[in-house]
Amino acid sequence: MPSPYDSASVFTTYDIGVSTALLCAGFELLDIEKSNPKKALFVFRREAGIEETANDYFANKLKVKARSFADNLKALKNKLYS
Repeated sequence: MPSPYDSASVFTTYDIGVSTALLCAGFELLDIEKSNPKKALFVFRREAGIEETANDYFANKLKVKARSFADNLKALKNKLYS
């Protein structure tokens, strides 16, 4: 099922780790699409720096506060499973 969002205005990922890191970096989560029962699509507002932040996460160059990461991961899982 195609996303109802314009790809120019959103950044999407299926990865919960990078989604958590983006939340820690202050990016806005717009939605979690759960149309596929096996995976969820995290939809963020596209803002300057979001792709670079995601790339830094995957390159293990992103620094975030550990407590912030844990708190955001817990909140994201609560939204995902509610």
